[in-house]
Amino acid sequence: MSEELKPAGRAHDENSSDNFAEFMRSGWANSELSELEPLEVVTYAFTRRQILSAAFPNIRLVLPAGNFKVRSNDTDYSFRPHNAFAYYSGVQGADATADSVLVMEPNTNGGHDTTLYIHPRSTRESDAFYKDARYGELWVGRRFTLGEAGKVYQLEVRKIDDLESLLRFSKETLTIRGCDSYLDKMISVNPREPEFATFVSEQRLIKDRYELGEMQRAVDATALGFNDVITALPAAANSSRGERIIEAAFFGRARLEGNDLGYNTIAASGSHACVLHWIRNDGKVKDGDLILIDAGVEMDSYYTADITRTLPVNGKFSAVQRSLYMLVYEAQLAGFAAVKPGALFSDVNRAAQQVLAKGLRELGVLKSDFESGQHKRWTLHGVSHFLGMDVHDCAQARKENYLDGVLREGMVLTVEPGLYIQPDDELFPEHYRGIGIRIEDDVVVTADGYRNLSQKLPRHPDEIEEWMKRLLN
Repeated sequence: MSEELKPAGRAHDENSSDNFAEFMRSGWANSELSELEPLEVVTYAFTRRQILSAAFPNIRLVLPAGNFKVRSNDTDYSFRPHNAFAYYSGVQGADATADSVLVMEPNTNGGHDTTLYIHPRSTRESDAFYKDARYGELWVGRRFTLGEAGKVYQLEVRKIDDLESLLRFSKETLTIRGCDSYLDKMISVNPREPEFATFVSEQRLIKDRYELGEMQRAVDATALGFNDVITALPAAANSSRGERIIEAAFFGRARLEGNDLGYNTIAASGSHACVLHWIRNDGKVKDGDLILIDAGVEMDSYYTADITRTLPVNGKFSAVQRSLYMLVYEAQLAGFAAVKPGALFSDVNRAAQQVLAKGLRELGVLKSDFESGQHKRWTLHGVSHFLGMDVHDCAQARKENYLDGVLREGMVLTVEPGLYIQPDDELFPEHYRGIGIRIEDDVVVTADGYRNLSQKLPRHPDEIEEWMKRLLN
C-alpha cells in the first residue's frame, strides 16, 4: 500500500493491546444496508460517460475525486470531490470520500469499461473501523460496502488498494492533475491532458434534464435562505458584527437544504458592498444602509445557485438608494432580453452595460461615450458567467465557447449587473458615495429565449419592500 493511502494515525493516540483488538472484533450485529436503490442520476452519468468515451477512444481515462486538504495540523477541510469525478460517476453529497477514483478502461469494442475505486466500509475483522481517525467508521461515520456502492451507482466497484496493480501496467492514460498527489506520481504526463481537461469542462456547458432540475432545487433552497436573512436583520442590526449574523443565517439554510454553501457568502453592508468579494463579513449592519447579499446553496448533487439581492436594512429604500437601484434593475432587464439561442455570450454583458453607461451619463458623472469603457469605473465586472457544479462553471472551456461563444438551449448563466460608488469617489455627489448595488439571477436558455430560475425572488424595490415587511412583521 502506498504512503498516501495508509490509515491515518495521530501522534498522541495510545496503542491498544492485542487483547483489546480481539475484543473489538467480536459482538457486532449484521448492519448491511439491504434496501438501497440506484440514484436518479445514474442513467444521466452513463450517458455522459458514453460521450466522453467516444471522444477519447482506446485510451485509459482516470478521473480522481481528490485528496483531503489540510486545514491545520491533523484537521482537514470538509471533503468535496472534483466536479469531473462527480459528473461522470454520479457520486453525491456526504457519500463522496477522499481518494476515490473513476477509471474508464478501454475495451476491445472501442468503448470503455468503468470501475469506481473507493475506500469501502471498514469491516469489523480489521482494526481500522475504530483506529483510523481519517476513514474509520467510529470516527467519521459509515461508508458504503463495495456491494452497496455498486447498487447505488450501478457501477463495478473495487477497493482503492486495488488501483495500484492496474496503474503498474503502463498504458496511455489521461487524468486531471493537481487534485490527487498519488495519481500525479503514478501516471505519466500525457500531452493531451489539457485537451482532456477542456473537454470535461465544456461537456457541462449544456445541462441535461437532471442538472436543470437540481439547479432549480438549488435556487429554491437559496430563496429560503434569503427569507432567513431578512428575518435575521433585526438581530444583525443590534450586533457589532451584524454581517456575521447574516452569513450564519444563510449557512444554516444551506446545510439544512443541501450539501453546503456553493461559495463563501458575501454579506456586505454599507460601503462594504463596494468591495466585490467582501467575505470578511465582520462589519455592522446599520439602519438606513443597504446590505448586499450574494449567496447560493449547493445541493447534495453539487449544483449551486448564485443569487444576489441588495436590501434596505430598515425595509425602506431612500430616494437616492432607489434611484441607483432602478438603474441597475433596468440594466438587468436589458441583460435578460439579450439571452436567447444564437446570441453571443458577450451580448448579455454589452446590453446591460449600455444601460448602466447611459444612466451614468444622465447623472452627469460619465463624460465619455460607451466605447471609451470609462463607465467600468463604477460597474467593475462582467454581467454574466456560466453556472452549474461550480459557481463559475466550465472555467476551462475555450474562449470561443465561452466569452466569444454562442448561447445554446440548456445553458445556465447568471445576469448580474452592478453599480459601485466608492466612499472616496469625488466624481459622484457625496450623497451617493458608499452605495453598492448588485442584482443577480440565474437563467436557463430556452428554445425561444430564457427562463429565470429565480423569478419568484423579488427584485423590484416595491416588491422587496413588501417582501421584507411581510417577513419582519
